[in-house]
Amino acid sequence: MPPPALTAKVTEPEPAPPPCSAAAPKRRGVELTLLAGAVLISVLGHAYVGLVGRVPTSTSHYAAALGAAALLAHLAVRLRAPYADPVLLPIAVLLNGLGLVFIERLDLVTPGEAGAGDQLRWSGLGVGLFALVVVGLRDHRVLQRYAYLSVTAALALMLVPVFFPAVNGAHIWIRFAGLSFQPGEFAKILLAVFFASYLAANRTALALTGRRLLWKLRLLPGRVLGPILTIWLLSVGVLVLERDLGTSLLFFGLFVIMLFTATGRIGWIAVGLLLAALGAYAVGTLEPHVHSRVEDWLNPFASIDRGEGPGQLAQSLFAFAAGGLLGAGLGHGHSFLIGFAAKSDFVLATAGEELGLVGLTALLLLYGLLVSRGFHAGLALRDPFGRLLATGLASIVALQVFVIAGGVTGLIPLTGMAMPFLAQGGSSVVTNWIIVALLVRLSDSARAGGGTGGPA
Repeated sequence: MPPPALTAKVTEPEPAPPPCSAAAPKRRGVELTLLAGAVLISVLGHAYVGLVGRVPTSTSHYAAALGAAALLAHLAVRLRAPYADPVLLPIAVLLNGLGLVFIERLDLVTPGEAGAGDQLRWSGLGVGLFALVVVGLRDHRVLQRYAYLSVTAALALMLVPVFFPAVNGAHIWIRFAGLSFQPGEFAKILLAVFFASYLAANRTALALTGRRLLWKLRLLPGRVLGPILTIWLLSVGVLVLERDLGTSLLFFGLFVIMLFTATGRIGWIAVGLLLAALGAYAVGTLEPHVHSRVEDWLNPFASIDRGEGPGQLAQSLFAFAAGGLLGAGLGHGHSFLIGFAAKSDFVLATAGEELGLVGLTALLLLYGLLVSRGFHAGLALRDPFGRLLATGLASIVALQVFVIAGGVTGLIPLTGMAMPFLAQGGSSVVTNWIIVALLVRLSDSARAGGGTGGPA
């Protein structure tokens, strides 16, 4: 029996909407052309990085592996999701390929900590799961049946790392038999499925019931308000137990965005921001690990003033400054001085230093285009569950990019999250490939006639 806070009814998937008179163009040839360009850019970057450090001996293997992965993903889309948005897959391949280039570039100056090979293998696994989801999931509405199973599995994945030793001050990793992964990466997809199911079933009650308060905000009945408070408490609980500010903000931000999408009431955004700020302030003040990150954020050059040398955030800011407008060029930067997190938390600093403001802007525009296409798929879908799921999945990517880019540029405190596709991290790259697969499936339903029927 589900807990009282989650007793709201989740309906069965709604019947399929009547097909529209005309479907959007398939555009698989456009997708294949864009994929060829994405692979070519990544291979040229890999070759150039190798020439800067040493004669590249693995470029042919890299090109073959990346090309085969892109072709496999394209064939899965062509066979099972022919009307899918032709832009989603090429963007994912390009970002993943550039991430491998940056990791390989950093491997050249840290030969004892090579990670490009492992990242390529994880990327291959991610593409395999992408193809499996696209081929195996014929109708996204099937996921609505598993709302409570999804939230139960998500909570279990979030809590398991608490019982394992902390890594770099945070309990977010599981290490077993020489392998390590972050369960919270997979939990975010399961939570998006649950949120979409719950909000689709209760959108009327969320929008219309309860007593009216200030600024068009309604005080909801306890049965409807319970899940909102539960998610907020779980968000703070994850932050306290795992010492992970980024995951907590991501989960809570995801729920608030989807709640606003379901109700159309901007007051929930204000309430969400207030609750998140209160929780972050309390834990940032009381929890030593989070408090130290806040202190570094407020004064990133304090260690230099004490004669201890620059810390990670200071080195990151130096790297962005050294990049200037056009960058120092691939392989000519010094972002490896950031230390052990250069390939994960701070890989964006390498991009900023070696590609400059122009290259960094191009990367952020790629993320922006990926997110916007996800939102577009949600707008085109007719069923509430599909709309909310597409919005939630796209919001996960947007929130991660904001939190990570904000952290390494000094806009907000560091969180320790991984930049989607770009940073080293097996759990992260696999999870993001699953997110893209679900967006491909949702966009196929929208463009095939399950949505507006207009071209994307």
